[in-house]
Amino acid sequence: MDGNAKLVRKGRRGPVAGDPPVAVRSCVWEGQGTGTRDRCNTMMSKRIVFLTRTAVLLALTLAIQMIGMPQYATGPLVNTMLYIAATFVGIWGGVAIGIVTPVVAFMRGILPAPLSPMIPYIAAGNAVLVIVFGLLERRGRLAAIAGVVAASVVKFLVLSSAVRFVVQVKPAIAKAMQTPQLFTALAGGAIALIVSEALIRTGAVKPLSRGDTRKPG
Repeated sequence: MDGNAKLVRKGRRGPVAGDPPVAVRSCVWEGQGTGTRDRCNTMMSKRIVFLTRTAVLLALTLAIQMIGMPQYATGPLVNTMLYIAATFVGIWGGVAIGIVTPVVAFMRGILPAPLSPMIPYIAAGNAVLVIVFGLLERRGRLAAIAGVVAASVVKFLVLSSAVRFVVQVKPAIAKAMQTPQLFTALAGGAIALIVSEALIRTGAVKPLSRGDTRKPG
């Protein structure tokens, strides 16, 4: 594209037939080669995949909560979805799911009213679980295992500290927010590692941001 053409592009008041989508138009027009266009298209494609995967994982997580299974089944499965989100959509997608899920679940009546004081701490526990695991799992498979343990412990500390020092809840809820949370997070991590490994090895799904760049050990 020569200088005059570039000026004409910038001077338009609206798009015409053959122009790229609005979201990538400024990016493409500022460049002068197909390489820039390809990068813009790749960026938009990754953004669409990110939003789609995040929405699907959020819906699945809420569906798991709505089924009404016992807590010893629901807890590990919800944590499984958080770990999987960290692997396949990245830390921020997983954090978004971890924060939104308990809020929506409470608003929809999935979580009981006595748990309402714990909603911010459940969201925070979910977020730190995703962050800790997401930072470690990209370093390799052994690091991913260590990430599950570390993330589970940190989430347990967030929730148990909240019921011990911050929030006044019924004894049964306080008990449920302590040691059981450690076991459900560990169990969810174990399930997530198996599922994620199977998805990556079969090529069914690949981590969004980096492909499978994890080291074997």
